[in-house]
Amino acid sequence: MNFQQLRFLNEIVRRNLKISDAATALYTSQPAISKQIKQLEEELGVQIFLRNGKRITAITEPGKGLLAIAQRMLNDAENFKQYAQEFQSKDTGHLTIATTHTQARYALPPVVKQFMARYPRVKLGLHQGTPTQVAEQVLQGDADICIATESLSLYGGLVTLPCYEWNHCVITPPDHPLLKEKEMTLAKLAQYPIITYDFAFSGRTKINEAFEKAGLNPEIALTAIDADVIKTYVELGLGIGILAEIAFIPERDRHLCMIKADHLFKPSTTRIAIRKNEYLRGYTYDFIELFAPHLTCQVVAHAMRASGTPEN
Repeated sequence: MNFQQLRFLNEIVRRNLKISDAATALYTSQPAISKQIKQLEEELGVQIFLRNGKRITAITEPGKGLLAIAQRMLNDAENFKQYAQEFQSKDTGHLTIATTHTQARYALPPVVKQFMARYPRVKLGLHQGTPTQVAEQVLQGDADICIATESLSLYGGLVTLPCYEWNHCVITPPDHPLLKEKEMTLAKLAQYPIITYDFAFSGRTKINEAFEKAGLNPEIALTAIDADVIKTYVELGLGIGILAEIAFIPERDRHLCMIKADHLFKPSTTRIAIRKNEYLRGYTYDFIELFAPHLTCQVVAHAMRASGTPEN
């Protein structure tokens, strides 16, 4: 058994059991991967994959257990290298953040600016996607940390920490009748078409829960993953918008008006997540603390220890 065989095993599963795709990703040939996996099965005396001819159709139950061990071994090998690099160059490296549009556009810019000033030799990358996508990127090792509001706590392979709470607000064109209301209610909002986030984004579940609890079924005229898109269509008069309050910037959104709605919808919590058993560079701890000051190195390290993760 060798690490190359473990990498082949892991990549085949990552590529939905397509050996050709795994070969392309690892810059090798399909026959080479097939041969190595066969040798691994013979050495262990366990069938890892079910096959139909030369095509892999499924992973066996013993194969699933071996895959989990292989992934831990590969991750430990990467942590081994990261640990050595930490002492070679503490202020040099890469940090990839996977996050949603709202976080990348409205919450992260001041943090990124401070981080880049503090660590000019660290190459920072921002990947945007749905909460599910950003969680998967961290689990697969394509990103170091992820930041989102929905879904992160559902992944057992992640260490998830709360960053901050935020509220939704209502936005309208400047001449909208809602602006004349002295008291805003869900029933009054439900009289108009609503433009808001796609179901997977930015606390959308809290919006749905509030209307359902009130026995209301508002018309959702349009959904989007991008707060700027929501604002654009509200400006066009296609409906009222419900979005994260952080996404409304008065000096920029001069053609819109904002109505506070923290009494209508429960607050949402933005979370940061790291893969379990991940070795964190010192600057990663610093980035987390810049984004959420209460998440100090000690707090994060304690959470990582509780999950069985090695510290730096």
